[in-house]
Amino acid sequence: MFSLLSAFRTILSGLALLAGTAAHAQSAGTPHLERRGKATQLIVDGKPFLVLGGELHNSSSSDLAYMAPIWPRMKAMNLNTVLAPVAWETIEPREGQFDFSNVDGLLKGARAQNLRLVLLWFGAWKNTYSSYVPGWVKRDQARFARAQTSDGRGTERLSPFSINTRDADARAFAKLMRHLRDVDGAQHTVLMVQVENEVGVIPESRDHSAAAEAALAAPVPESIVRYLAAHRTTLHPSLRTAWENAGARTAGTWREVFGEAGMTDSLFMSWAYATFIEKVTAAGKAEYQLPMFTNAALIRPNYEPGQYNSGGPLPFAIDIYKAGAPSLDFLAPDIYFEDYGNWASQYARGDNPLFVPEARGGAVGAANALYSFGSLAAIGFSPFGIDGEGVVLQGDASIGLSAAGEGDPAMTALYGQLASIAPLILEKQAQGAVTTVLMEGGAQRAGRGRIGDYIVNMVRASGAKGDVDQSSRIAAMFLQNGADEFLVIGSGDAQLSFTTDRPGAPIVGVESIDEQFFRNNQAVTGRRLNGDETGQGQSLRLFSKDAADNKAYRVRLYRYR
Repeated sequence: MFSLLSAFRTILSGLALLAGTAAHAQSAGTPHLERRGKATQLIVDGKPFLVLGGELHNSSSSDLAYMAPIWPRMKAMNLNTVLAPVAWETIEPREGQFDFSNVDGLLKGARAQNLRLVLLWFGAWKNTYSSYVPGWVKRDQARFARAQTSDGRGTERLSPFSINTRDADARAFAKLMRHLRDVDGAQHTVLMVQVENEVGVIPESRDHSAAAEAALAAPVPESIVRYLAAHRTTLHPSLRTAWENAGARTAGTWREVFGEAGMTDSLFMSWAYATFIEKVTAAGKAEYQLPMFTNAALIRPNYEPGQYNSGGPLPFAIDIYKAGAPSLDFLAPDIYFEDYGNWASQYARGDNPLFVPEARGGAVGAANALYSFGSLAAIGFSPFGIDGEGVVLQGDASIGLSAAGEGDPAMTALYGQLASIAPLILEKQAQGAVTTVLMEGGAQRAGRGRIGDYIVNMVRASGAKGDVDQSSRIAAMFLQNGADEFLVIGSGDAQLSFTTDRPGAPIVGVESIDEQFFRNNQAVTGRRLNGDETGQGQSLRLFSKDAADNKAYRVRLYRYR
């Protein structure tokens, strides 16, 4: 009897050891975020990873045959990561019956081209609408309540106040994450997952369903006011102003705590969406702990709540989401509007690394990507519509054709260049030794930025036709290799000169400028440009074709009297 019991215990111990080993193998090298020096970075297979991404159109990934010719095109465009939607209706067409054949096909297609994936969970919402939920959810309005307008009409949006919807969404997402753990836990094709997409309500500033009305009249949850009090000095200025103007109260209804302004409705809805998303995210992470985020559709100039996605993780609501959805690793902006630097900077916080899942492509996108990776230590950048067909929508209005478009030579060239030096960029991000000077729009006639002890002065230069495009967006990234030495990567036609405001000799000269080409991940030095090309040692000239030529510049500065 003793020997049988001992044998049984030995078997159990062995099974437990095997289970533990499998779990360890599954978690070893799993993508995660990690603070390294002065930057939070995405770590993949033990190394920092820079996402050179592109997002597919909304429905492209639903058909594997449609995707078959797209995968090699993505590789040819020098992407290392594709952002691909996975719709709730695709994996759970009938309640409780799951089909992951589409997900498996996406993994297979990406792996065949040595590409990574960021999956976008189109669960209860896609850009405010509930258009990608299963038919069994759409048809059962008694069980899955809709957001309502002030006159009692339903909308094509599920209400974030519905517990039934939240729990069904969470169960489906958990099943997806468990499947990813089982089929990708060792290969790490999937780097991150976006939970929902551009949530919010339109055309009114809030949900008027019975559950929403009751929540609005109830006291603001204690967890919110505790968060406000604990983070008072670091709150977004708009949120802090609204709270303090209402008396900085630590109890009361939403209108008592935040005032009667329209922003209160948006904050109220932000809490509803954040707490809904928290349940979904936590359920997914319980199965497989990949980095997770949700994204924001930004506000058009002069728009009021309800004209934009009221309740989304907009800049003034970031702190509401931090309080309500702590399982999210970060919040991400979809940036199509002008003033890119301002929008992006509001999401690059100590508690929120920057990742841009949707943006414009082309020459504008290339300049914005350089600014993101340089000045804001972004973990990734992704033009939308990278497969080249379709219409970009935000809110209820089209904002133009495909943001990147098939082939996108500007992004293809930039990504090819950045891929060669991604390890260096990541190293300099951690050191705080990389920055970018960006010029946006015709109103900005000059750019200015600091690199170590020097100041960069940038203006637009003439293009191939000899004219100066005063509306062009240009950028120059500086990676500092020494006190006086920089590797410079540009986007657009620009002329750079250098000055200083630091003690010492007052005049800055160019000691030398060498072309740097990147071939087979090795830097090859080209011409020494110390003559007419640099104004006899006075300036650095960047050209639009530099990225296509895979060319950067090694610049050495010095000072004299």
